[in-house]
Amino acid sequence: MSISDPEYVEMISHPFQILNEGFLSVPIDIPGTTFNRALKASKFIHNELLAIIRKRKMELEQKGDSATRDLLSHMLLASDENSNVKNEMEISTQVICLLFATHHTTSSVITFILKYLAEFPDVYSKVLKEQMEIAKGKGPEGFLKWDDIQKMKYTWNVANETMRLTPPMHWNVNTTHRDPKYFPDPEKFNPSRFEGKGPQPFTFVPFGGGPRMCPGREYARAQVLAFIHNVVTRFKWEKVDPCEKVAYNPSPIPSKGFPIRLQPLQNGFI
Repeated sequence: MSISDPEYVEMISHPFQILNEGFLSVPIDIPGTTFNRALKASKFIHNELLAIIRKRKMELEQKGDSATRDLLSHMLLASDENSNVKNEMEISTQVICLLFATHHTTSSVITFILKYLAEFPDVYSKVLKEQMEIAKGKGPEGFLKWDDIQKMKYTWNVANETMRLTPPMHWNVNTTHRDPKYFPDPEKFNPSRFEGKGPQPFTFVPFGGGPRMCPGREYARAQVLAFIHNVVTRFKWEKVDPCEKVAYNPSPIPSKGFPIRLQPLQNGFI
């Protein structure tokens, strides 16, 4: 939506957190309940998005081709085979679904990748080596490209093992993810499980499978790997609380928010 104001992003992110907390709450709509707070947050978000949508519609009408071009503009301009366009509430709802589906899941995966890298120095060293080789080929000001993402094979194995042990949406995927029939020694963090052909079909399903596989899989992969690349090539970190517990609501989240100590890297070394 081309929103760059950090204060506005912070203002609208809090209602999203309340909405997330109400996602699997008991549907009792009385003041003070989680469900009631989530409904109020949803209404607030819709009103904010509708204001943004109406402002963008005016911009498209007035500026034409020179107006901002992003996903929101595309949704406003797209039409079906009968030349019908989506109404404002439909677009607002789809934007909420997109943000809800991509933010909490990817942030959960990223958080736990950092957690496991802090716990397993040998895995961290391999990820660092892979990412530094990519960084050296680009120079200090170089941006990641799609070809670079494809080179992050070991890092993606680490992400997959993270999602196997701590799936971003804690549904019934653990019926196979922790089944020793498919994953020997299932409680062990072992990214090498995903080398070569990897797990058997439909045993590892953080994105679902078959024709209903999550359409945002590649987007999520690029988002996770780009973030990890930029963190690993710039910092080393350690956990503040080694005994921090994990809660689920519905995505897994460290109970204290996963506080860490960061140290800057210089040419791949502390």
